[in-house]
Amino acid sequence: MKPSQVKALERLSQRRYPPAGGYTTEQARELAGLSTAVGRQIGLLIDRQGRPRLVIVGEPSSILIPDLGRVRAGSGRLRGVRLLHTHLSEEPLSQEDLLDMLFLRLDGVAALTVANGEPRTLHAAYLLPPNPEGRKWQILPPVRWDLTQFDFSAQAEALEEELARAEAGAADVSGRERALLVHVSELPKSLQESSLKELSALADTAGLSVAGTVSQRVRQLNPRFILGKGKLAELETQALQGGAGIIVFDRELSPAQARNISEVTERRILDRTQLILDIFAQHAKSLAGKLQVELAQLEYMLPHLVGQNKNLSRLMGGIGGRGPGETKLEIDRRRVRERVTRVRRELTELRKRRKLVRARRAKSGLPVVSLVGYTNAGKSTLLNTLTQSNVLAENKLFATLDPASRRIRFPRDREVILTDTVGFIRELPEKLKEAFRATLEELTAADLLIHVADASHPEVEEQITAVEAILKELELSEVRTVLALNKWDAASPEQRAVLSERHPEAVAVSALKRASLEPLVARILEALDLAGAPAWAEVTADQGDQGDQGESEADDEPER
Repeated sequence: MKPSQVKALERLSQRRYPPAGGYTTEQARELAGLSTAVGRQIGLLIDRQGRPRLVIVGEPSSILIPDLGRVRAGSGRLRGVRLLHTHLSEEPLSQEDLLDMLFLRLDGVAALTVANGEPRTLHAAYLLPPNPEGRKWQILPPVRWDLTQFDFSAQAEALEEELARAEAGAADVSGRERALLVHVSELPKSLQESSLKELSALADTAGLSVAGTVSQRVRQLNPRFILGKGKLAELETQALQGGAGIIVFDRELSPAQARNISEVTERRILDRTQLILDIFAQHAKSLAGKLQVELAQLEYMLPHLVGQNKNLSRLMGGIGGRGPGETKLEIDRRRVRERVTRVRRELTELRKRRKLVRARRAKSGLPVVSLVGYTNAGKSTLLNTLTQSNVLAENKLFATLDPASRRIRFPRDREVILTDTVGFIRELPEKLKEAFRATLEELTAADLLIHVADASHPEVEEQITAVEAILKELELSEVRTVLALNKWDAASPEQRAVLSERHPEAVAVSALKRASLEPLVARILEALDLAGAPAWAEVTADQGDQGDQGESEADDEPER
């Protein structure tokens, strides 16, 4: 490019471009003449005050908009800049032009066609607020270059007002961040909706407000983006119109997929594993729980680390240490690996201590009964009712992470240790299974498992199957198990009939009603060969035993 052309480009950045019409006749001729001279498309990103924030020189048939991280002149939902660029033919706005406008949240996009160094026609478009047809943008009829009167800034401000009103109408009074939930798989629609419902519950527990859901059934996943580019555009439109700053995928994304999607949309991208890790991080109270969550987070983070600052990509050494040194990314990874090693060492010590506790229990001859089940099935509530304790029990997923043990003392010096553990969920991330091995090992010492299931849940059968699959993975399928159908009073008559037929050996209970637990207690006593013990009415909880007997770590106790 000639020096004179470079200076001409610099002059473009010093102009003020009116919002009405988008340019003056002199500016249009200047832009057309320079684009013809260099033989390339030329683009201007212009803010609402008419000042060019960026001048871009593209290719003859396309233009690439660079990273706009610092170009944030506007407030609200849009970026606050519009794109005015040239087309060296009579070609209208391309699909790439429109997608750039959508994904970059531009105030608008306009293409000035050029022929023989002169401007010819202006093609323009802008984004739309929520509408019944689900349209993403409005393409204006092409007009002669010197007859355009469209006010881009006024239209952008009006659009932001519409979007703000739509968001206020569906806003969460708690002020939570809004998220769009996405499920893409080969599963039938009914199963996709079921999975999205569970993801919605996870999002609510994590502190997000669900702005909407998107599902797509595909024969084969797009290896780069999960979704196709067209579906991603629909996703971006729904996120824009619903005020969602976060997109949550109902699956675990590979590091490459997460990066690819992040490059297309500037919204935060989370996957199901990250959401569950965040919930675990919020609910971990004990030292053991915090260590286990930290380990899972670090191991998830390690392959997702990417270089963030090219200027700091190399650290140079001094005398005796000259050379390329370690990259910033390598330093970050090394520090993470070192922390992983330390956390693993601490968890190994924790497992040793818990193993000693279990050995002392076995030596004392006290039977151990462990509560297992799908998350939010009512295990902690059942423990509280049986032992008259006050372990944290909330109507949330994964409200309890730390194991809690209580003694039930019968007359005639007969006792049972009852243990509550972390809840299960379908497709529990492998990193969490590995990190929570110290907790899940508590189940290996159990003489009896009480599988607590939510009888009122519409997908109770799927949840029972998921828990049984996880128990099989943990090699616990051979341990004697009693199925307790909790929340029986909340189940419909149809649900009760189906469950009674499919699980005739199950015990129907309501964890909030102590009297309803008599059949369950009788089944526990029978399974443990303690049938000669007195009736349920004589069973009392030993409140002096507030945790695992002989456990030296107070951190293993739930906070009260």
